[in-house]
Amino acid sequence: MATYDEILRELPQIINKVAGTPIGEITPDKALVNDLQIDSLSMVEIVLVAEDTFNVKIPDEDLKDLVTISEVAGYIEREQA
Repeated sequence: MATYDEILRELPQIINKVAGTPIGEITPDKALVNDLQIDSLSMVEIVLVAEDTFNVKIPDEDLKDLVTISEVAGYIEREQA
């Protein structure tokens, strides 16, 4: 099970790999859509990779409420418990 800090370190790697967003632009307070301009197709792929990486499920109804990187990391940490 990954810690919150480990998740925060891994999520930018996933986002960079999937969407090509430079690592330096991906900080915990950034909004995936509004700040990082992640499109819906990339978002689906990011979620799939994160689900596989952290062994969690992120349902669409929960994903819509997760705006920032830190919110996603917190959600993943809670779901692993």
